Amino acid sequence: MRLVKNRGRVMFVVTMLVCGLATALVAAPPEKIDFQRDVRSILAEKCIGCHGPNHPEAGVRLVDRASILANGESGQPIVVAGQPDHSELIRRVTSTDPELRMPPGEKPPLTPDQIAILKKWIESGADWSAHWSFVPIPRPPVPDEDAAFADWPRTNLDRFVLRELVARKWTPSPEADRFTLLKRLSYDLIGLPPTIAEADEFVKDTSLDAYEKVVQRRLDSPHFGERWGRHWLDLAHYADSDGYEKDRARADAYLFRDWVIDAINRDLPFDQFTIEQLAGDLLPEATTSQRIATAFLRQTLTNEEGGVDQEEYRVAACFDRTETVGTVWLGLTIGCARCHGHKYDPLPHQDYYKLFAFFNNAEEENDRWPVGAEALAGLDRDRQPLVKAILARKQALAAAEAAWETAERQKLLDTTDTKLSEESLNIVEVTSTALPEEKFEFDAKAIRAPLTPRERDTYTIVGTTTGTITGLKLHALPDDRAPQKGTGLASSGNFVISRITLTLEQDGQPTRDIPLHRATADYSQTGFAPTQVLPDAPDSRKGWAVGGKVGEKHSLVLRTKESVDIPDGAKLRLVIDQQYGSHHVLASFQIAVLRGNARGLGFSDPTLITALDTYPEKRVANIKRQLFDYYVEQVVRDPELAQLDASLKQVDDQHKARLTMVRTISQPLLPRMTRVFHRGEFLSPREEVHASAPQTLTKLIPRGDVPDRLDLARWLVAPENPLTARVAVNHTWQRLFGHGLVRTPADFGVRGERPTHPELLDWLADHFRTDWKWSRKELIRQIVLSAAYRQASIHRPEYEAQDPTNQSLFRQNRFRVEAEIVRDLNLAASGLLSPKIGGPSVFPAMPEELAKLSYANNFTWKNSTGEDRYRRGMYTFFKRTIPHPSLMTFDAPDANVACVERTVSNTPLQSLTLLNNESHLEAAQHMARRALSPPATPDDERLVLALRWCITRSPSAAEVAVLKQSLDSGRDYYRDHEADAKQFGGESAVPDHSFADVAAWTATMRIILNLDEFLTRE
Repeated sequence: MRLVKNRGRVMFVVTMLVCGLATALVAAPPEKIDFQRDVRSILAEKCIGCHGPNHPEAGVRLVDRASILANGESGQPIVVAGQPDHSELIRRVTSTDPELRMPPGEKPPLTPDQIAILKKWIESGADWSAHWSFVPIPRPPVPDEDAAFADWPRTNLDRFVLRELVARKWTPSPEADRFTLLKRLSYDLIGLPPTIAEADEFVKDTSLDAYEKVVQRRLDSPHFGERWGRHWLDLAHYADSDGYEKDRARADAYLFRDWVIDAINRDLPFDQFTIEQLAGDLLPEATTSQRIATAFLRQTLTNEEGGVDQEEYRVAACFDRTETVGTVWLGLTIGCARCHGHKYDPLPHQDYYKLFAFFNNAEEENDRWPVGAEALAGLDRDRQPLVKAILARKQALAAAEAAWETAERQKLLDTTDTKLSEESLNIVEVTSTALPEEKFEFDAKAIRAPLTPRERDTYTIVGTTTGTITGLKLHALPDDRAPQKGTGLASSGNFVISRITLTLEQDGQPTRDIPLHRATADYSQTGFAPTQVLPDAPDSRKGWAVGGKVGEKHSLVLRTKESVDIPDGAKLRLVIDQQYGSHHVLASFQIAVLRGNARGLGFSDPTLITALDTYPEKRVANIKRQLFDYYVEQVVRDPELAQLDASLKQVDDQHKARLTMVRTISQPLLPRMTRVFHRGEFLSPREEVHASAPQTLTKLIPRGDVPDRLDLARWLVAPENPLTARVAVNHTWQRLFGHGLVRTPADFGVRGERPTHPELLDWLADHFRTDWKWSRKELIRQIVLSAAYRQASIHRPEYEAQDPTNQSLFRQNRFRVEAEIVRDLNLAASGLLSPKIGGPSVFPAMPEELAKLSYANNFTWKNSTGEDRYRRGMYTFFKRTIPHPSLMTFDAPDANVACVERTVSNTPLQSLTLLNNESHLEAAQHMARRALSPPATPDDERLVLALRWCITRSPSAAEVAVLKQSLDSGRDYYRDHEADAKQFGGESAVPDHSFADVAAWTATMRIILNLDEFLTRE
């Protein structure tokens, strides 16, 4: 009884003992609380989702010190500095009442350790500092030398790494051997394996600067731009096609890729690299190269499906540009603020659209620019003043053109129209200049010409009609009397109408010419377009013809430039000139007048009517340009602009410039209004906003009254901007260590991870933009020269348990190369790789079934031949809807959005690809022939040679023995299977070697090319 009576007390004691033990097992809070390191992460993970800057629950905002010291809706102070027991925050996170406890509901509560940290933070005064990435970049002092490791640091950055290791009482890993160092450098800096000669030379070089010389040679290599250009193309989400269903090819896409490779090879400072890509067109005296650089902003997807709202996809492209800039330069999840204020970072909804405004006022430009000219600098020098003058003249005409658009659109809206119809002309008389004495037969159905042979002729048809007409229609009719029963009297049955004119007559006298335009036909012979019958056609001898379909009825439609009222008693005189010769004259035909469809009749191009019908705010760049060009060339016929265009053509001709259509970005002639889209929906525009940078960061000061993209680009790389240098350095570190100092490279905001080495990141960022003057090569040089980079990647179980992801950098990291480099290594080792730099994309072998896939047969993957078959992987044509399967198997991004960090998977499909893919098998076959080329060489020596092509180091005897055993087994098999040998090893013979021998060597090379050591940088 006594035990039962005291059960509650016993259980309470047991519970307290267990809780005490559990608390004792939890890591104690650090002695000194660091808000950034210890507190902000807890608030971000547990609290900010509901108590952030936008619509906070219960009026509780946990975003700055003022808000945490305020009272919530309960009337109680959220935090009382120095008094955790009087702080509502602590009361809520420690409450056992499910109605009061925070976080609420089923969300997991704070751990005892987290609660202890919050208490200690409040107790120490509840200090609050801005998020680490938003504060200006300082210049941290280099840590003092550590006597125990005085010989380890090779550069100042090593001292930051060493300080963290020493604090843990850990030691850095030893330096990797020279073979590994050279292979690592080659993979990282140029993406190709070192040659055996390079490896042996480096190992034998005992000079103090041997390693530095190797680094410099790699930085100076033209392949450096390819390797690091590929990284940048991931950020730009480069592709060779538009995306979406049609996914049309972009013939000019490679020009931007070439620009990136060249800019990186010549070490264009990163600030200028940024400016040219975001605003190269706005630079004073912008060069062709700087304009091509703006194609960075044209890597967005383009939808050309019929019936889509082009404004919707223009806005989508602007969204993409806004968010890409946020990701690539700022390392922020800007896109989270598209529909509402950012939940975690201080990015209001309006700030998103202020940044969006820069790109909303960026016009997509498809224009012809000189590419590949021998003296491009001289050409640019002569072109720049003219290009600048043309732009200035267009800007001077822009307001008047906009007013003209408005007036013409209103005319269209005010016009009531009827459907187009035709009515036979009442023929009164038909005559011929070649046969003045002969009569034509005619009735309501047809006009039949005499069959008398004549080289050329001109028919004059006089007829009557009444009412209003809007055009003519000529029907060319098959005639049993004509050769081939065709429509003309030539031996082929063809005709050629050179010109057609129309005149109105009254009382036997011409009263006015009726201009005709918009010539269209149901069919026309190649080179004999219907437009050639118009008075302003360039060749008066050529005209409309129907060769290829002479035995069928055809029609030619000509519209008048305005509605024409035909008075009673008036006549129409139609003259059909046929001057081609060789009897190419009409045999039988019919003339009708057209009525109705007079809306926009004065426009020679009907698409202009569609353009004007488009609501002004929804006119995309090509529509705007079409209307502007028509206004300048046909309405005002501006002589100044015409002269400037002629002068520009003359300059291009003098320099023999090859003009290529290039996708770039330019400023619109008239600014576009930007509004905030409610919930990110472009059909729900709200208040107007103006271009500006996020207010959380530094203030943007424009050059003029209205900020533009050049102001934005300069703001991004301004010394005061706290993010760009940090983000750029982190990207570079990531490429050389496998992970960035910030493990969330796309999110430097509150929800992102803190830097593993904050002061090292700031030290590098500060030096990058100041001492090293934004030099990418110098930044990379400083990192690869460091002892931290040179460490071996050995497994160290004594540290792995505490730091499994190597955040403390106690060793180097070992990781597989990217998708493009996998193929590059295979081609290089086999001797097939083409060293050619730049140029159009190529089409390496692709499975036939995939190669046939396209939208309505609009694209065919035709495997490249010759040198192009063996180009580097970065030159492989990237079709967004059907990327090359080998690239996707090895985790290449889809190029739909900016990719700051590729995923790295390890799947059986990758091994199967390396074994069976056509390109990789071809590499193994060629590598086998390469190994067999030295005459009278023992197998062991050939195997050592092949291994060194791939793994650089000298293999052990045991490794060679394993491969030798495989080689002998292959010989035994293929000796008995000659057909398999020819199919697998290749049909071409190798001198002094049987097909079985070649096949066995191919199988062995395939093993070597599949080695993990070959596909990783260690």
